[in-house]
Order: sequence, then C-alpha cells, then structure tokens
Amino acid sequence: MTIRVALAKPKSRRNAEATRAAILTAGRTHFARSGYEGAFLRDIAADAGADAALINRYFGGKEGLFVAVLQGSIRSDKLFEGDRSKLGRGIARLFAAKSNPASDEALQGFHIILRAATSVTTAPYLNDAVHERFMDPIAEWLGGENQGVRARLFSALFIGLLVEGLIRDKPLEEPERSEFIARCGALFQSLVDH
Repeated sequence: MTIRVALAKPKSRRNAEATRAAILTAGRTHFARSGYEGAFLRDIAADAGADAALINRYFGGKEGLFVAVLQGSIRSDKLFEGDRSKLGRGIARLFAAKSNPASDEALQGFHIILRAATSVTTAPYLNDAVHERFMDPIAEWLGGENQGVRARLFSALFIGLLVEGLIRDKPLEEPERSEFIARCGALFQSLVDH
C-alpha cells in the first residue's frame, strides 16, 4: 500500500510580492493616520487582505514594517538629476509652484515623518532613515569641504519648504514668485557650490 502526501504548492513569487506591496500600502495608511502606537497589525493585515502572520514573515513584525514604510517615505534619489550649476533654481521653481503635495502618497509620507518625529519610540528610526535615505546621500553628492554641515543645512531648508508648501493655500504669483525663486535658488546653490 502506497500513501501519497499532497504537498502544498509554493505560492508564486508574484503573489508574495503583491502581498508584500499590499501590506506596505496598508501600513503606510495606518501609520500616517494613527502613528506607530495607534496602528495595529491585525487592522493593517485586514486592509491588505492578508494574514497578520505575513507581516512577521515579510517584515519581522510591526517595527520592521514601520521602518520599511518610513524608508519608502524618505527619498533623495531624484533630487540631484540634471545640471549641478542649476540645481538651486530648479528646486526653488518646484517649491514656488507647489501649494500642496502632489499626491496623497506624498501627504501620507509627510504625516508619517511628523508622527515619527514626535514619538519617543519612533524618533530613533526616523533619525536613522533621514540619515541613510536623505542626508548621507546629499552629503556624498555635495562632496567637498564641510559636506556634512552643508547637507544638514540643505535638508533643513528643504524640509522647511515642504512644510511651507503644505500650509500655503495657492502657488506663488508674480512678482513674489520671481523673488522667491531668485533668493531660494541662491540659498540652495550656495550649499551646492561650497
């Protein structure tokens, strides 16, 4: 007599990637709305259409999921594309045009960062993520003398203008727009040109 055991088919990589992405999206929504302490794994999993155990499997738990969401909210990779000598004015033009974040995702990311900054539990994760994903790449790109100080000032100016864009009710109009671009562009460029 032969006994056959049916082995469960392994889930396809595509489904695992889709589930991981759904968990990240749900986590982003919950952390933005409720912060780290107010977000619950069972709710995140339910919104992702997944079992809560998969959060542990893919991210190692709530802490790992939060770090992954936080890192996805902080990016500098597209900031330094183009001509180095025109970077300051280019950034200034972007900030002059924006009155609100470009998308719900950008707004969620900003809420996640603000909530992380005000929590004793998550502030160290934010510090690590800001250095790893924003300030260190900026310092490396800037290069030269005092690159760490220049990167810190660049980051502070950039983040401050993000906040200003969130609370501004409309894009800047002339002649204020031109003056803003000239002055703001010069500030950024002074940090680039060392």
